[in-house]
Amino acid sequence: MSTESMNLKAYIRDIPDFPKAGILFRDITPLLADKTALAEAVSALAEPFKDAGVDYVAAVEARGFIFGSAVAKELNAGFIPLRKTGKLPYTTESVTYQLEYGTDTIEVHSDAMKSGDRVLMIDDLLATGGTMSAACQLVEKLGAEIAGLSFLIELTDLAGRRKLPGYPIHIVMPF
Repeated sequence: MSTESMNLKAYIRDIPDFPKAGILFRDITPLLADKTALAEAVSALAEPFKDAGVDYVAAVEARGFIFGSAVAKELNAGFIPLRKTGKLPYTTESVTYQLEYGTDTIEVHSDAMKSGDRVLMIDDLLATGGTMSAACQLVEKLGAEIAGLSFLIELTDLAGRRKLPGYPIHIVMPF
């Protein structure tokens, strides 16, 4: 089944005023619950990168993990978890980035990848682009090359692409 024949947007539920008033949350759990929609979403995320020489797929917790490990399997690549501070048991590298109100930090094991490795970055959602920008900085800090960025959903009004110049970006469903 191709994305042209399956309307994946039909599996995204809108939740108004979550997590706070004025936010329209795009809930992916109906898509995750449907085995055909989930398989199609994973395939759609991976498809443009099948011949890109991807060594690893990297994703930030938590929803990125859901798709990242499945895309890694689809591409016959390894999976690298990018985690919040203090969640990884070995020596780490980190990047701290700005949030709307404050900062956050993500980490990766310092030996997770090496110079010359090609890494596909995966997440469920591209919103403001801050988290993915930090994730790319973290991967490049270890010398790896970003093969591309693939997102299930893009909230186009938030213009997150502006924080990701120069990277090949693939979006399955723009909203």
